[in-house]
Amino acid sequence: MAGLKYMTGFGNEFSSEDPRCPGSLPEGQNSPQVCPYGLYAEQLSGSAFTCPRPANKRSWLYRILPSVKHKPFTAVPCGNLTENWNEVEPDPNQLRWLPFIIPKPTEKKVDFVAGLHTICGAGDAKTRNGIGIHVYTCNTSMVDRCFSNSDGDFLIVPQQGEVLITTEFGKMMVEPNEICVIQQGMRFSVDVFGETRGYILEVYGAHFELPDLGPIGANGLANPRDFLCPVAWYEDRKVPSGYTVINKYQGKLFACQQDFSPFNVVAWHGNYTPCKYNLKNFMVINCVAFDHADPSIFTVLTAKSTKPGVAIADFVIFPPRWGVADNTFRPPYYHRNCMSEFMGLIKGHYEAKEEGFLPGGGSLHSMMTPHGPDADCFEKNSTAELKPERVAEGTMAFMFESSFSMAVTKWGLQTCQRLDKTYYQCWEPLRSHFNPNWKPRKQ
Repeated sequence: MAGLKYMTGFGNEFSSEDPRCPGSLPEGQNSPQVCPYGLYAEQLSGSAFTCPRPANKRSWLYRILPSVKHKPFTAVPCGNLTENWNEVEPDPNQLRWLPFIIPKPTEKKVDFVAGLHTICGAGDAKTRNGIGIHVYTCNTSMVDRCFSNSDGDFLIVPQQGEVLITTEFGKMMVEPNEICVIQQGMRFSVDVFGETRGYILEVYGAHFELPDLGPIGANGLANPRDFLCPVAWYEDRKVPSGYTVINKYQGKLFACQQDFSPFNVVAWHGNYTPCKYNLKNFMVINCVAFDHADPSIFTVLTAKSTKPGVAIADFVIFPPRWGVADNTFRPPYYHRNCMSEFMGLIKGHYEAKEEGFLPGGGSLHSMMTPHGPDADCFEKNSTAELKPERVAEGTMAFMFESSFSMAVTKWGLQTCQRLDKTYYQCWEPLRSHFNPNWKPRKQ
């Protein structure tokens, strides 16, 4: 959207005020007896007050009316959004979905919230420890409706169609090949411009952060300067017919009514903010001698668990890069993993499975379920001339990886009718190359 401005950085102490109201941020304190312009001061805390300073997350919002002014919340239908991980029996098979269907606007108008569908997940929002993976398929903008998630953070990955996200902190335009993070408790509304689809990684009990770099050093992967945070923007708009605030709480949806827009924050400051990031800015680390490194080198954001080195969830991408490893099978290796791996495709063809894995679809390789290149990929790359080559050009695949053993919902296994029941067949042509008479070459 032309004219949108952003501030740069990840987890910074930001401050912003709408230029229509200069001086709206109080000077020297957070909660004066009377705020500038007659505003209300309201703190949004994303962490316990007593968290160590590096982990303490909070922002102060200066708004025309406080968010507490609303009618009582009442339960509303959840549609295909769920935290019920016991709807169907567990399925340890390799699972792959064809592109999820976007409803036609001529058939039914569906906005972002109505278009949320849970594919899989694990854990519990009540105990603040878990994960949910969703897809959104919608065709119309939210009108006098906003959404807030009391359960956790949303990492949104648009796949088709840009989304204009209005938050209490300002506006963000997020296009395919960009991501955005809307943290717990932040109210937002989504405008779309046609048939729209994307993926969502939800985490309970932790916030997304940049991964530690270790021996990589101070620079690399997703650099903080490339994250963009919105600037303050407000509307002083009365809605006599009723503005609906939808709240996800303990896995269920609730709605309340108020007679004004919630996007009435004139100024704000703090380090608890939404943000967006363009995946093209990712600084890729890769093998330059031999072997195939673990996909953790492609981690953009992580939500850490209390166990060192183990994530509730990692967001990993497979961007365009050079492949130069010598004497090496360059695609991903065959693997069984103590983590669960959900993969999606924003555009192009994934290098290890060029057929069947399509943009807007997905796959799930559950804990300790074998997976790896299909037969065509193995044969091709076992005999290929090993010269420097561009890998994944014009492609962007990603992975939501989690230490949780995820359950697939009834919608994911049955209702959506997008499960590819032929997926296992991509490995059926694999044949034995074993030769008991093989001898090493003489040096």
